[in-house]
Amino acid sequence: MTSGGSEGPGDGGRSVGLPVTPEAGIHIPRDVAEAEGLPEELDANIAGPYRFPDPRRRRAAGWIYTLVAAALVVPASSLPLFWVGVGVLAALAAWHFAAGWRLGLEQEEALARAAAQVPFAVGHASAALTFHGMRARPRWSVVMYSADEPPTERALVEFDAVSGTSVGEPYVEAVPGR
Repeated sequence: MTSGGSEGPGDGGRSVGLPVTPEAGIHIPRDVAEAEGLPEELDANIAGPYRFPDPRRRRAAGWIYTLVAAALVVPASSLPLFWVGVGVLAALAAWHFAAGWRLGLEQEEALARAAAQVPFAVGHASAALTFHGMRARPRWSVVMYSADEPPTERALVEFDAVSGTSVGEPYVEAVPGR
């Protein structure tokens, strides 16, 4: 539906002419999104699984830092201050190589494993990749809500995204106010 003349959610009675969904969110029609060249990551009309970028991509930056540091070695022989730049770039390259972990556990598997570890039927769930420690080791944090409407329980389960092992015990609690 369109808010042309009627009060839309949050517009205080002003007509803004934006399409709004019954859930009070903004919806951009497919033809408008295509005409405006809306990037895929912003287009809600694009359906399909989202693949989280692999942290191994950090190694590409490590190679770039290595090449730039190598290119600065020749000028550094005549300008001693360049050695500081070479050292910083070499340290950054080393960190990017060390932090370029390979994901051993993908998002879909993390969601399925988490659902198997909680004592309730899972309704809504979400997984986020977080990073821990100096080497930024990836860890899946999975938040789940019970399938009742409205949900009565929620849980947080964490997995090491490299080895796939569970990190600690699942944290389960009742949803406050239910």
